Amino acid sequence: MIGLGTIVNVTAIVGGGVAGMLFGKLLSERYQETIFRAVAFANIIMALGGTMAQMLVVNVSTENAGPAASSAIGSAVVSGSLITASLDTQGIMMMIISLALGALVGEFINLDSRFETFGAWLKEKSGNQGDTAFIDAFVTASITVCVGAMAIIGSIQDGINGDPNTLFAKSVLDLIIIMILTASLGKGCIFSAIPVGIWQGAVTLLAGFIAPIMTPAALSNISYVGNVLIMCVGINLIWPKTIRVANVLPALVFAVGFAFL
Repeated sequence: MIGLGTIVNVTAIVGGGVAGMLFGKLLSERYQETIFRAVAFANIIMALGGTMAQMLVVNVSTENAGPAASSAIGSAVVSGSLITASLDTQGIMMMIISLALGALVGEFINLDSRFETFGAWLKEKSGNQGDTAFIDAFVTASITVCVGAMAIIGSIQDGINGDPNTLFAKSVLDLIIIMILTASLGKGCIFSAIPVGIWQGAVTLLAGFIAPIMTPAALSNISYVGNVLIMCVGINLIWPKTIRVANVLPALVFAVGFAFL
C-alpha cells in the first residue's frame, strides 16, 4: 500500500506524544527540566556527529617506503609501500552558501512566522489556549522530525516501490524523540504529526518526479545541511529563540541544487 509508511509514521508520533504526556505527568518540574536539558545536549551531539560524518573524509596516499617509513605518523608499510592516511574536510562552501542563501530566502518568506501562525491556529482549535509552551513545542518538534534525508528517501521508496521500511525505521525513532520532547515541552509536540503527514505524503505522491533529482550527492548534501539545522534546534532548546530555524529551511533546496553544479 503506497503511503503506508507515512501513515505509520504519523501514528507513531501521536502515540509517542500521548506516552510522553502520561510520562511527563509522573515527573516533577525538576525532573522534567533535567531531562529536557539532557535531551537538548544529546540532540546537539547527534546532529554534530551527523555533520562530521558528511564533512570529514579520509585521504589515503601510497608511495614507496623510505628508511624512515616505520616512524611516520598515521602511516603503515604494506608490501614495501608507505600508506598514509589523513583527515580532510569537504563541502564546507556548499554548507555555508546553502545556509546563507536559505536564511535570506527564509527571512524574506518569513517561514518562522508562518509556522508560529499555524501553531497558534492549532493551539486555538485544539483548545490549548492556556498552554504557553504550545507553539514553541510544535515548531521545535516539527522541524526535528521533518528535516533529514531519511524522510525524503523513505517517502520516495514508498511512492515508487511501495517499500515503507525506511519510514518504519524513522517511525520508531520519531516515537522515542516525540515521547521525550512531549514529556519536556508539552502536548504541542504531538501536533508535529500534521506537517510530517503533509510533507512525507507530498513527497510520496510526487516520488516519480522527485526521484531523478535525489541523486546520492543531493541526499548527502541534504543530510549534511539537515544535521546543521537539527543542531540549531538543539541550541534553541537550551537557549530559546537564538536561531529562527524555520527561516533557514530553504537551505535544503540550495543544498540539492549544489549537487548539480
